[in-house]
Amino acid sequence: MSAALPHILLVDDDAADAKLTRWALSQDGPPCCVAHVFDGAEALAFLRRQPPFEDAARPDLVLLDLNMPRMDGRQVLAAIKNDEGLKTIPVVVLTSSAMDRDVNDSYLLGANSVITKPMDIDTFLDAARSLKTYWFSSVRLPQ
Repeated sequence: MSAALPHILLVDDDAADAKLTRWALSQDGPPCCVAHVFDGAEALAFLRRQPPFEDAARPDLVLLDLNMPRMDGRQVLAAIKNDEGLKTIPVVVLTSSAMDRDVNDSYLLGANSVITKPMDIDTFLDAARSLKTYWFSSVRLPQ
């Protein structure tokens, strides 16, 4: 990875959850840049640098909610992992669903990991810190 700050694409239709996630990612741990889109269609446009995202930075990591309008997280995950230009981008499913089916389906579609959104703020901060430390300090990401 270069000396530039790592980039995360956060895909979540819930503005309050997205705000909390962005805040948590701005706390302890390695610094990073976070872009946010509200649904799967916007996520794919962002990743493919289609309007209005022509100047978007390629993310080093995608945080993907599963349950969204227009195009849900499962469809986005399948599209990313079936696209030669995108499939090397790690995708972490960040969802409020704790259903085994959602977890299993996410891994079958190619998710690199699945995190169930914790309900209390301290646990959520710990999860965000661990996520950033793991992906941006421990793992070697593709270029």
